[in-house]
Amino acid sequence: MSLTPFTSQLIADVGISLGDEGKGRLIPEVADELRGTSAPVTVVLKVNGGANSGHTAGGIKLNLLPAGVVVRDAAHLCIGSGVVADPRKIWWEATPLEQKGYAVLSRLLIDERALVSDLTHRLLDLAWEDYRVNVLAEEPRGSTGRGITPAYLDEVGQQQITFADFLGGPNYFARKLAQRADRACRTIQHVCRVSPATWDSFFTQLTNAETRANGDAIKLGLFSAADFDFHAFRGDAPFTLNLEKLTAVYWDAGTRLAQNIGEVRELILRELAAGHTIIGEFGQAYWLDKRHGFSPNVTASHTFTPEFFESANIPVQPIHTFGVAKAYDTKVGTHTFLTQMDDAHPLTALLKQLEFGTSTGRQRMVGWYDAVEKGDALRYGGFQDLMINKLDALTHAGEWRGELLICTAYEDAAGRRYAHVPRNEAVRKSLRPVYERHPGWSEDVSHVRHFADLPRNAQRYVAAMMRSLIDVAYAGGALPATLPNLRFLGVGPQPSQIIKDVPPTRELIALA
Repeated sequence: MSLTPFTSQLIADVGISLGDEGKGRLIPEVADELRGTSAPVTVVLKVNGGANSGHTAGGIKLNLLPAGVVVRDAAHLCIGSGVVADPRKIWWEATPLEQKGYAVLSRLLIDERALVSDLTHRLLDLAWEDYRVNVLAEEPRGSTGRGITPAYLDEVGQQQITFADFLGGPNYFARKLAQRADRACRTIQHVCRVSPATWDSFFTQLTNAETRANGDAIKLGLFSAADFDFHAFRGDAPFTLNLEKLTAVYWDAGTRLAQNIGEVRELILRELAAGHTIIGEFGQAYWLDKRHGFSPNVTASHTFTPEFFESANIPVQPIHTFGVAKAYDTKVGTHTFLTQMDDAHPLTALLKQLEFGTSTGRQRMVGWYDAVEKGDALRYGGFQDLMINKLDALTHAGEWRGELLICTAYEDAAGRRYAHVPRNEAVRKSLRPVYERHPGWSEDVSHVRHFADLPRNAQRYVAAMMRSLIDVAYAGGALPATLPNLRFLGVGPQPSQIIKDVPPTRELIALA
């Protein structure tokens, strides 16, 4: 069957759960579909977040750079003004990719208004987590330690440093960085009340994390271990920094990117006028949005379609939104996880072998497919197409021969049903999931490329995922004439392991 045309030259690649849905793999798929048409993908724009979001595309793991790196004929890789970016991290990520034959720097454009994050933000990130646990006696937030929230705090506090500052004189940058470092050190010592020993441990923690993350680049001789040694930035006394070293290193990293800094908005408007397609790659997901998610388990940026226009700084106009999910759910950190599987369940052990965070390597929690969360993302966020990944992971294996569950509603202690996610977190925490049960399958689906060739029970499970999502999104009302379409169904991690001929949604609803 032929795929329906996209409704806009702008395509938003968003998650409709809590991240880790496989958004990175969507980008080469869309590019492949449009290659050779009158509207090829020429721009992939990183819309929000920073190095806290991990995407995998074409077998390449990325944190900060757009996953369009693997689309070799995409002429432009952009970092929008809604992103916080450490210039050193750009080099750490781009250099090994260049060594592997991916053109990065020749295609990279960083918006002048993109926010510069640095070591001080990472120290603050760790300090606030320490404060939460050791002073407030609360659960850890589960931060990545990449400094994202403190960087956005500088923006709303009108104390930001942007990439445009690397195009001016060093004295101006040095003054702003010195002020930032002073604020950070005072906050860590006097507000977060971090001990001198813990302060010292932060530098070791960051060193170990980046040395591990960049181990391949060190082995290749592209960087030395000293490049990832954060102890060099520690001052002679507790709660002080080697400001001269910090300034020199960040000024060098930023100014070496000077030719890559410019106006993303002009580029995108030009590409739109030429009839080309722009993909906006989002970090995190709908339920991690700082306004629409549940604090403190949210990120510091906006994670859904409207942010495309803010980050690109272009007028609001029609946009085609792609919602990405998995055939089950995962979460990292301390989220309220209503559909979490019991650790003793045999499927839990199988799924946990697959589920580790791309950015941090942390073990993800696993749970049943929550159609209430995803249906709400459709109802209030809107999307035209879906991609559901990892259907293959649910195939019967080992001791696992049971049924698959889909959460279709929530219920309180009195038996009252909730068709949507309550906005009140206290209410949400008190609810329990209402499940539908579906038979599983034992056949290997990783080699299947046509929906009709899937086992019948797998077909029905996919249909049930779509039907339950649609039921939530349009609860209490008639279905619209045009329904969101399941465009891609992932049956394995490789780029080729995708089914592209899923029947229209109305046919799936009938099948379910």
